[in-house]
Amino acid sequence: MDLVVIAITFAAIFLVELPDKTFIATLVLSTRFRPLLVWLGVGAAFAVQTGIAVGLGKAASFLPITGVRIAAVVLFVVGAIVLFRAARSADAEEAKAEEEFAERAGGAKQGLKVVGASFLVLFAAEWGDLSQLLTLSLVAKYDDPASVFVGALAALLAVSGLAALVGRALLTRIRLRTLHYLGGGMCLVLASITLYELLT
Repeated sequence: MDLVVIAITFAAIFLVELPDKTFIATLVLSTRFRPLLVWLGVGAAFAVQTGIAVGLGKAASFLPITGVRIAAVVLFVVGAIVLFRAARSADAEEAKAEEEFAERAGGAKQGLKVVGASFLVLFAAEWGDLSQLLTLSLVAKYDDPASVFVGALAALLAVSGLAALVGRALLTRIRLRTLHYLGGGMCLVLASITLYELLT
């Protein structure tokens, strides 16, 4: 495993995932159920989703390297645009997202039912998510599925852990808009690095 790839992946996914709906979903679930059980369910969903993204990224790495790098640059730029555009309305839409995820969570649950409900809510919310697309791109770019998997899953578990434990307090100190801009900036950095590799 390559520690540099793990670190790059962790930083990219962490910054992109912080302002994501996943953070809000985990926060809401943690206010309704035991945070540890929520985190276990969310973590299991992330492990499956990351595994799928890594598998698709590995398949993409068999394509010609120039095409893969061009596709990666496009995905990183699109990710930056999506995050920058969403930043403007992020704070206003936070309350709507909280209501939506509270409704999906349903009524009182205990034990494995909490883990299962958390898994299902996050599993459904993550399909085609920006972090999943970035994971796919990073695998195709570095051709190191194990390192990308470790970095991506660690970042997702860290973000969901923050949401479960201190999510509400964090959102009172840092605006979602700011987190969107940070994530968009990270996407632009990755696009620039990939473009540089493509041209040299």
